Order: sequence, then C-alpha cells, then structure tokens
Amino acid sequence: MSLPDPRTETHTLLGAQLVFNIGFYAVIPFLAGAMGTEYGLDAAAIGLVLGARTFSQQGMFLFGGLLADRWGARRAILTGCLVRILGYATLAAAADFPLFLLGAVLTGAGGALFSPALESQLSHADRPPAGGPGAGGRRSVFVWLAITGELGAVLGPVLGTALLGWGFDAALAAGIAVFTVVTVLLWFRLPRGRPPRGRDGAGTGAPGPALECLRNRGFVVFCVLAGTNMLAYHQLYFTVPVDLDRRGLDAAWLGALFLLASVLTLLLQLPVSGLGRRLGPGRALSTGFLLVAAAFGIAAVTSVPAGTPGSSVLPVMATVAVLILGHMLLTPTILSLIPGFLPSPGAVAGRGAYYGLAATCGGVTVLVGNAGLGALLELTTRHQWWPGTPWLPPALLALLAAAALPIVLRGHGADRPTGPAAAAAPSRRSS
Repeated sequence: MSLPDPRTETHTLLGAQLVFNIGFYAVIPFLAGAMGTEYGLDAAAIGLVLGARTFSQQGMFLFGGLLADRWGARRAILTGCLVRILGYATLAAAADFPLFLLGAVLTGAGGALFSPALESQLSHADRPPAGGPGAGGRRSVFVWLAITGELGAVLGPVLGTALLGWGFDAALAAGIAVFTVVTVLLWFRLPRGRPPRGRDGAGTGAPGPALECLRNRGFVVFCVLAGTNMLAYHQLYFTVPVDLDRRGLDAAWLGALFLLASVLTLLLQLPVSGLGRRLGPGRALSTGFLLVAAAFGIAAVTSVPAGTPGSSVLPVMATVAVLILGHMLLTPTILSLIPGFLPSPGAVAGRGAYYGLAATCGGVTVLVGNAGLGALLELTTRHQWWPGTPWLPPALLALLAAAALPIVLRGHGADRPTGPAAAAAPSRRSS
C-alpha cells in the first residue's frame, strides 16, 4: 500500500508512534502502584500481571508481523489500536486479579499488532544513500522513529502524573481517548489497499511463505545477536535500579537516570545517526556494541558491595550515558538492515514477519538474560563474590555481537542497499 506522496504516509506513521507512546507511558508506569495501593493486590499478583503484559507483547511480535503480512499494515495497525483500547477499558473496569490480568494481556497484544506493522510499513520509506552505506544523504526513517518514540516516552509520564490526582482511572480514560483519536486519524490517513502479495502472486497467509523468516538462518543469527541490544537497554529497568539500591541511593535517582536517557536521545540521536551513516552498517554495529560493553565495564569496575554508604551516583550516570549512546547507534541501524535479509529485499510481502521475529528474539533475550542475571545477582550477594560479577555476562555478549554481526552481514549481503532504496538520490533530504 502506498500514498501518492510517500512523505505524507511517513509523517502519519511517525505521528502515530508518538501518540501511541504517549498513551502507553501515561498509564503503564503507574499500573503497579495502582494495583497495590488502590486495589490491594499483593506483590506476586502484581508481578504476574506485569510479566503477562510484557510476554503478551514481546512473545506475540512474530504473530503480529505475520498478521501484518496477511492483512496489510493498515488493518494490523488499526486492529492494534482497537485491542489496546479494549485492554485499557478492561483495566478501568477491573477490581480484582483476573480482570487486571486480562487487561494487561490485551494491552500487550495491542502493541504486538501495532509495532511490527508500523515498522514494516516505514521500511518502504527507508532509503539508504545511493553511494553505499557510508555515503551521505538522508537519514534513516528509523532515526526519526526513535526520536518520536522517545518524545512520547517523555510526554506520557508527564500526562499520567498530572492525571493521577484524579486516580488511576483518569489516566486510563486519557489513554483510551488518546488511542481513540489516533485510531480515527489513522482510519482516514492511511490508504486502503490489498494485503501484500507473495512472489508467486499468492497472498502471504499460508504458513509456509509467512514463516520463511524462521528458515532464513542468517537472519535468525542476526536477530539473536542483535537481541543483545534490547537486553542491554532493559538493564535500565533491572540491574541499574539494583545498583542504586546497593549504593544506598534514593529511588528518586532512577527517575533522574531515565530523564538523562531521554534527554540524551532527543539531543544526540541525529548526530549519532550521522556518525552511523559515515561508519557504514557493519562498523556502526560494532561500535554500538563496543559502547554497550564499555558501559557494563564501567558498571563492573565501579561496583560496590551491597549496603556501601556514601556511594556516588556518578558511575551509574556514566554507565547509563554510554549505554544510551550505544543504543542510539544500534537501534536505527538494526531496523534499517532487516529488509536486506528478505529473499527479495525490495518486496512488500513478508516484511511484517521479519520485523516481528526480530522483536520476538529481543524479547526472549531479555526474558532469558534477566533470569540469568537475577540468579547471578543472588549468588553474588550470597557468596560475597566480586560485586562487578553480574555485569560481566552482558559485557561479553555485547563483545560477541560486536565481533560477529559484521561477519553475518558480509555473509548475506544484507549491508548493501537494495531494491528501491538503492536508487534513492543522495541529495534527497529526510522529512
């Protein structure tokens, strides 16, 4: 599906990402507190609800991508918005554990339908410069996706905090209103069209062609290695708060660290993406993962035993800053490389499944990695090992990805512009 003016569609999709994130972050960061204080759920129930939301989103990204290929991106995006609205309405009606669980699952499923469809559709507007990966020219559309997503992640909690004075239901009502508005706008702004067709002219609904991404060994290896980026980023939610607690620092510092991450992203995403274009995909991935490894190295070297009084927050801030720099370099590069793994990189069909598989691999990496890191944190405390021990495995994984991903790209030719992207004029500006 395409608009007469592709820029209009790109602007529409980027605007949808912004509003989608505002609606998400106005509610979800406050869900745990509301379940505990307003509804009296215990910690185990709250943990299960939050885990179910994450799993229903991360675990269903591949399924969402398959539906995007079968239905077309427009239908999948609109369905994702409607399912998210239904999830929020269920949370608003909930007063006990079963409905909270159902609402959380629906909320996650809405994201699983929305994101792969939006990313696969945006990939058609992602045009590398004609001179090759290291040439100048327009920025990847995924750079703008990262910026709009981060802006939504900043504005959403502000909206949610302002509404919490009226209770959690007010935040949910605002979220429902936001998603309703974006659904109506997308209904009129996104063009109607038939679902993408496969190479033989058949639809992509058949399981064989749709799951072709799972038989693409090079792409599966790419996804597994690239999933380290998501594992690293999610340490902002896991090991970084643990490190603050070990240092005896107030929990308010966590909010300051998230603000630091957001400010860095908004200020530096464009210049960092320019560096990535000059480096080329392989070197950009290596540099990004080396920065991630350096961040965990800083955390390991500056680590302190639990309960150490008077510890400084500066090492944690340095860890977060370097980690975010690596993340800014990696995420747009990874997303822009995915179409190069398709059997016909310029084709419309199949992109949703490829983007869905990449996101699902990232989610599985986070699930398995955090489970292992949690056990290692417990063992480190129990046996009084060197306090930097838990930071070593993610640092080693980042080093492995830095070394292996350029080899994977060269082996499959995925670092070369293909199809319509290869014909983009280098002087054409991003919009």
